[in-house]
Amino acid sequence: MDHSACQLANELIGCIAASETLEDFRTQALAAINATFTDARVAWVHQQGERWSVAGTAGSLAKLPIDLAATASEQMEVVRGENWLAVPVTSRGLSAEVLLLTPAATIDAEEAVQVAQLLRSGVAIARNQVSQHQRVSHLETLLQLAGEWRNAEDLSDLLRHMAHAAARVLKAERASIFLWDRKRRQLVGHPAMGVEGEPLRIKDDQGVAGRVLQSGETVRWDESQDPQTIDARVGQKLGYVTRSLVAVPLQDHQGQTIGVFEVLNHQSGRFSEEHASFLEQLAEHASAALENTQHIQSLVQTTERLVKRASDELQLVGQSPQIVALRDTLARVAPTELAVLVLGENGTGKEVVARSLHLQSARKDQAFVAVNCAAIAESLLESELFGHQKGAFTDAISDRAGKFEIAAGGTLLLDEIGEMSLAGQAKLLRVLEDKVVVRVGGSESIHTDVRIIAATNQDLVKLVREKRFREDLYFRLNVVTLQLPPLRERGEDILVLANHFLDQFAHQIGRPKPELSDAASKRLLSHSWPGNVRELRNLTERISYLTKNQVIEETDLAFVLSPASSGDVSSVPSNMTLSDATHVFQRRYIERHIEAAQGNLARAAKQLGMHRSNLYRKMGQLGMERDD
Repeated sequence: MDHSACQLANELIGCIAASETLEDFRTQALAAINATFTDARVAWVHQQGERWSVAGTAGSLAKLPIDLAATASEQMEVVRGENWLAVPVTSRGLSAEVLLLTPAATIDAEEAVQVAQLLRSGVAIARNQVSQHQRVSHLETLLQLAGEWRNAEDLSDLLRHMAHAAARVLKAERASIFLWDRKRRQLVGHPAMGVEGEPLRIKDDQGVAGRVLQSGETVRWDESQDPQTIDARVGQKLGYVTRSLVAVPLQDHQGQTIGVFEVLNHQSGRFSEEHASFLEQLAEHASAALENTQHIQSLVQTTERLVKRASDELQLVGQSPQIVALRDTLARVAPTELAVLVLGENGTGKEVVARSLHLQSARKDQAFVAVNCAAIAESLLESELFGHQKGAFTDAISDRAGKFEIAAGGTLLLDEIGEMSLAGQAKLLRVLEDKVVVRVGGSESIHTDVRIIAATNQDLVKLVREKRFREDLYFRLNVVTLQLPPLRERGEDILVLANHFLDQFAHQIGRPKPELSDAASKRLLSHSWPGNVRELRNLTERISYLTKNQVIEETDLAFVLSPASSGDVSSVPSNMTLSDATHVFQRRYIERHIEAAQGNLARAAKQLGMHRSNLYRKMGQLGMERDD
């Protein structure tokens, strides 16, 4: 047997080298043993939990003396019976592995023991090799999954991917991730495999998951252990039978338990310590990814709330036909990538319209950058828009990104575009056509992905005719034109806007919103509003802070008129009494309005917020002549 033992040992070493799993080793080793015992039938059985399996093609388990194998494993000695010889292969305390040989009368027991000892060594080596392969494979898997999970943004997709990955790697039927709902004292399960519909909810002290949550320790269980360990009621409701499981805690970066990662029903019947160790490592990466994803989702939700709030605050207030039509056009143009040209007088809300376009577009989560072209010196325009490299000019002490780069993925508003020089227009046109910028002093082409909105209060068509604005740039910008009406043409929108601003400032100050008297409302409607909506907003802000009464009277609007249309108070002599100074101021004030109305007293009275008869009477009191 010595020669045969050496030969068998060599063959078993070859079996170990050729095997990737313990099952492979058993199958190949059994073939080598059968070659050794040519006159006998040999079977190799091993125990998995409470079940026994046969290695290779040794025959039907039902025809083998499993009870005899169990006895040999328990007694750790050779046992004869039923014409079989049972020889234990593994040591006490390990999963039972037994060699069965028949007919027993033809088998040399000592020889069988020697073979079993060789197998014991082979199994130990094979187990160690498989374990090492498994650890390497698990580490590779961990690295891959950690990389995939790190960039996850959707929590539901992340949980589903984690569950599938754990079940696949650990050769389990399914996996569940329970997140702790502290307020409701519940564990919310995201099974992802085998359970459809709403997430599973259980009490946070229920079953194995509850035990792991409370203790923060890993739990392994299979059918050979106390059945009371698991809560079978949950499985019964779902029509599912749990045969084995391993559950580990999910902990945040502060070491606080936030949930439980549970894997169910290993294909071999039970989970090993190595499986539990791998799941613990997997849970560390899962916890980090969950925290990161929840943080991202929180940021996304916060961003969405801020975008909605900004969109609400930037709404185009009013119901005049021009504003209704403008809102409709904005809703249709915003989702597109078309360039937009916004025209209108100063103060009509061109930037508000531009921001509204941005917030209604797919770019709303990205930057909105506004550039006032009139405020940038000609020598700095290219650097401001396209950026510069360190040392490109005297003051370039470091690299700097231009507005096109800063607005990447978002929207760039070129305000006061009509003030840009012809040289600047040429450079801008090149960037718009090529969609690349090159920093001043640099050579690298940087791709630009921005939506362009241009705005001006000038007549660009006139500027084009006068050769002060490039025709090709005009057509490049003028894909869609939005014309903003001046406030004086918006009728009752003046009062709607005034009340809107009064409400905003009252909320900021923390006081009830003041109401406009009829006389004050008429005064607002009669004003020419050269500063448009900006002027009205500034007026209501001053009133909100300076007026203490809850009703705004006409006298509170004495400073409503712009300097161009009001009396020159500084020209009233300072040595006069208040009554005489008031008399002089009122004369000059009325004279300016009559002059502005080209002598039309009815129109002047309307501008002053008075009836014509009251104006006549007031002029008589002031000693003013009137031409009827």
